[in-house]
Amino acid sequence: MKIFGIILLFGAGLLRAAPDGEPVRAVVISSAYINRLIAEARSNNPSLKAADARFKAATLDSEAVRAWDDPSFMAGGSAFSSKGMDPAQTGDLSYGIEQKLPMWGRPKLAQRVAAAGASMRQADVNYRIQQLRRDLTRQLLAAALARRVVDIGRQDLDWLNATVKTAETRYRDGQTSVADVLEIQNEQAERNDRLRSDSLLVAHENFNLNRLLNRPGDASWPPLLLPPAAPPVSYSARLVSLALANEPKLKVMTQEIKQAEAAAQLTRRTRLPDVSLGVEGRQYSGDGGLREGDFTLRFTLPWFNGDKYRKDYARDKERQVSAEQEREDQVWEVREQLHRLSVDIEASRREALLYGGEITSRATQALSSRVSDWENGRGLFREVLEARRSLLDSQLTSARAVAGENEMLADLLLWSGLENIEDLAQLAGEPSSLPNREP
Repeated sequence: MKIFGIILLFGAGLLRAAPDGEPVRAVVISSAYINRLIAEARSNNPSLKAADARFKAATLDSEAVRAWDDPSFMAGGSAFSSKGMDPAQTGDLSYGIEQKLPMWGRPKLAQRVAAAGASMRQADVNYRIQQLRRDLTRQLLAAALARRVVDIGRQDLDWLNATVKTAETRYRDGQTSVADVLEIQNEQAERNDRLRSDSLLVAHENFNLNRLLNRPGDASWPPLLLPPAAPPVSYSARLVSLALANEPKLKVMTQEIKQAEAAAQLTRRTRLPDVSLGVEGRQYSGDGGLREGDFTLRFTLPWFNGDKYRKDYARDKERQVSAEQEREDQVWEVREQLHRLSVDIEASRREALLYGGEITSRATQALSSRVSDWENGRGLFREVLEARRSLLDSQLTSARAVAGENEMLADLLLWSGLENIEDLAQLAGEPSSLPNREP
């Protein structure tokens, strides 16, 4: 029968990852494709460019730390009354130079503070790159899912158009009721309207992709296809170990601790006196002859502010403690996120395989059976529509589960500090640390 052949074609189209008529240049989302886009974003994304600028500024700050302060020069003159000393003997012009000495290791500590700041900014750049990789991957998946929804909608519309013609023919032949014709026409109108909305969502998701890459908002994208369901990644001791060693935010916090520690040590040295050496001379303006020379040693007396210096040091030590405790909290956050993502990824993978396989296959067979019963007068047309909706729901659920699994894998890459999903695939065989609670 004609309508039966249409149903089989519709079901077969839904079972494929890429529907019929997919452009040849369609792109399946992969690590290689994401890496190419990240390379583009490294030079275009404003957030990354700002992070790079902060890193360059911190590097220049580190290179600008001075071991020696600038010397200070002094020049002056003296005026004498008739009852004072003879300027020809004591000199009436004075000048000198004074140099502050780099004592107590302060320049070295200042260099440590600035170097730790530069390292922290470099770690922050890497963190932002990983965040952008996660955000870009999630947006690519959102765009691919939106396109998949449109493709399924177009296939459904083709089926509805053919079914409307069949229902109208059967009505003219007196084989079906006007209610069946009106109901399928309503379904056709609803699908047309929903397809327009879904198409606009594809354009919006592409707009968001352009924003992440700083492209023009109307820049075109190739058709994006969802990747297949990925292998499971268990919550294992090796995964936790890799994450604690590579998670980018932990690296930023480690550098913050080093900077806070160096700053505290530098503050501690401020209670020691500043020491300066100087040379001064006096000469007579009449003949330019030198009359007197002095050598000076100057130092500050920080005794009266000893309590203030101690509080300054205690303040910076508390900042160091704060940075250490925040890192410890982040360690537990990493563990918690890895645990949650491992559970959710495994659940999404099972859902994708279940709905993309046996449930969709059964739904296709059920729809074919309902159509056959309706054509032979053994079933209601409403049952055909319900079977159709069940088939659509199973395919959409599978697509959303695949997209959701890969989105969570992108989150897992960020939390583990790894770059590509292939790195996670190497952990697939690791023994799970999750309890086995089979029903």
